Amino acid sequence: MIIIKNSVELAAMRRVNQMTARVRDQLAAMIRPGITTLDLGNAAFELIRSMGGTSAFYGYHGYPGQICVSVNEEVVHGIPGRRVIKDGDIVSIDTGISFEGFVGDTAVTVAAGEIDAERKRLLEVTQAALEAGIAKAIAGNRLGDISHAIQTVVEAAGFSVVREFVGHGIGRDMHEDPQVPNFGKPGRGPKLKPGMTLAIEPMVNIGGPQVEVLDDNWTAVTKDGHPSAHFEHTVAVGIMEPEILTLA
Repeated sequence: MIIIKNSVELAAMRRVNQMTARVRDQLAAMIRPGITTLDLGNAAFELIRSMGGTSAFYGYHGYPGQICVSVNEEVVHGIPGRRVIKDGDIVSIDTGISFEGFVGDTAVTVAAGEIDAERKRLLEVTQAALEAGIAKAIAGNRLGDISHAIQTVVEAAGFSVVREFVGHGIGRDMHEDPQVPNFGKPGRGPKLKPGMTLAIEPMVNIGGPQVEVLDDNWTAVTKDGHPSAHFEHTVAVGIMEPEILTLA
């Protein structure tokens, strides 16, 4: 069942997602060679607490981190720890906050120091794919229009879309209906309506789309070891245009 939010609920979604965007941006500004992924996790804890929120990820199905920090070949769900970020790395930060009974969710991939041309292009294409998907989040369109728009941008660039992990509805819970794949055919799936709130999040690989999960039972990595990027916004479906709730 896809939950349609009323005006009061949408206002609460705006508040928590603006908090989430601020934390995302402050963490992104910290990324540099020499910092550890745990440094980012600890900073997230302090930032979220200072705003009166709690991490939406910590303890979720047993997840042990405040945020997800995924480096290079790590696609999603990287657990903050001892890994030291190096010059030339790309670092994905996925941030979720619970506040006033609602959840915000957003992700960004950032360069640490100087990165090579291929990784720069990966970040640009993944960002463009997210924007293309968001542009389809308009009442009257179908969910598949979002998925197809993302896939088209990614594959036109010669990259691949991860299929094991997808976007999702979001509101009082982190994961609500519907699932939002980053691949699919246009004109398929549920019709979009005002009041739907979706976390749209392309995960894009330089190599093949296959992923595997490490022994920690959380960190997903590309099977071929090539880098991956992850961008995400929480969006409210609009009548004329979408509203990006995690736009800073």
